[in-house]
Amino acid sequence: MAIPVSELQKINPSSIIELYELELDATLHGTSTTYRFHPGINDVGSGHQNIIWQGNQYTKLPIEVEGFEYNADSGQLPRPTVRVANLLNSITAILLDVNTTTAGNDLTGAKFTRIRTLARFLDNDNFDGDNPYGTPSSDEFPKEIYYVQRKVSENRDVVSFELGASFDLAGVRAPKRHCSQNLCPWVYKGSECGYSGTDYFDENDESVDASADDVCGKKLSSCEARFGDDPLPFGAFPGIGAFNG
Repeated sequence: MAIPVSELQKINPSSIIELYELELDATLHGTSTTYRFHPGINDVGSGHQNIIWQGNQYTKLPIEVEGFEYNADSGQLPRPTVRVANLLNSITAILLDVNTTTAGNDLTGAKFTRIRTLARFLDNDNFDGDNPYGTPSSDEFPKEIYYVQRKVSENRDVVSFELGASFDLAGVRAPKRHCSQNLCPWVYKGSECGYSGTDYFDENDESVDASADDVCGKKLSSCEARFGDDPLPFGAFPGIGAFNG
């Protein structure tokens, strides 16, 4: 659930807790392992090093992120930068493990999620007893999801990555399905179309008697002839926008 605005408007709201998830893709990286971290900058006063959120443990690790802000003036999508401390070569070990399967991948295409919630919503497991700040819940800010574009640098101290939106990756085009004006893309009576009636029409939407003469004209009027005044089902109709441009 989204955090209520009223909670943020309080004179003294609880601390914002920032968490990160790095999810590998089995096709790209040979494994679907998910790594969870938190930057350790929010002291919830429990003395615990790691943070439990929704039953998952986030390991304390120095992380610095920037560039999540949207700039309406430029019209460009954010391309955040993530710098992770390479303590005990922990990040290098992940890279080496990935590269064993897919040489040179360097986590490109891995899913990076930024999660933010409030201390009052953290699991009770974070404390010696119940959460003293409030009642645990799933309330959080909208998740910010990006994908690793490239590894910027790597040394024994820090590993840096550049992120991008899912449709900002090289070779990915949006929208995946093009909408054409006044033309339905579905196969007539296929799973997307969904029409299974016994009223038959030709390509000009004129009524015919035989199913052999039943041909869809691929127009909005063709759907209207078959479905009548009933609401067109989502699966059967690609949307008014697809017809109206």
